[in-house]
Amino acid sequence: MALQPEGTPCWTDAMFTDLQGAKTFYGEVLGWTFAESSSEFGDYTQAYADGKAVAAVVPPMPGQEGQAQWCLYLASPDASATAGRIREHGGEILMEPMRVGDFGTMCLAREPSGAVFGVWQGGAHEGFEATAVPGAYCWAEVFTREPEKADAFLTSVFGYRAQRVADGQEDFTMFSVGDDTVLGRMRMTDDFPPEVPSYVNVYFTVRDCDEAVAAATRLGGVLRFGPMDSPFGRFAALSDPQGANFSVIDITTTKGEMPRTEDVT
Repeated sequence: MALQPEGTPCWTDAMFTDLQGAKTFYGEVLGWTFAESSSEFGDYTQAYADGKAVAAVVPPMPGQEGQAQWCLYLASPDASATAGRIREHGGEILMEPMRVGDFGTMCLAREPSGAVFGVWQGGAHEGFEATAVPGAYCWAEVFTREPEKADAFLTSVFGYRAQRVADGQEDFTMFSVGDDTVLGRMRMTDDFPPEVPSYVNVYFTVRDCDEAVAAATRLGGVLRFGPMDSPFGRFAALSDPQGANFSVIDITTTKGEMPRTEDVT
């Protein structure tokens, strides 16, 4: 697997106070299996879909108990250089670039409107071993109340081409690396409680959206939106029992025409 172009989503993980509870929940909802925890790296535990590494779960760091949240990592050929551009364009570095054995180099950052994300410079671990198959990562969107700040930051730091969806009522922008659309940005509406900060919503692929929602809610998850049909697939937004937001999507069940887009100048 070749290293991903800069700015391409390449990995996702989350901290859970109840690590076994998270493994049970996502194991049933997404069909994940799990590797042995690595005590050398803080019990970091990789998740697999059909034998391919697709995500990881880890216990929280001291002082961050009860703050479950999925983190999306964007690929970088040089994490230190990317961290410099993040600062230059108004972002905040939460964790300085840190080498993780021979696996690669990571850092954590917050973009100017408040969403937290990661940067990953791959080494032995290059990122997702599969995407857009059942159980694997499919898509992600930055939800923010300040889209102008987020858009300017993302295009400046990662060199994305931005395209605005011209149809419909939502303020939605898509970002591309070359010919590949890699990330979305959605303006948060008044439906979001004011205490909910900007965040990155990660979508995982499922065989059947309704079955995944039924499993999630049976296991203590909360349905936030949907299921809903779209030209991209049938999807739903959920929170797991520990409060981490995520979405599921069946990309084989589509309805309607793709929206019209226009370049953002």
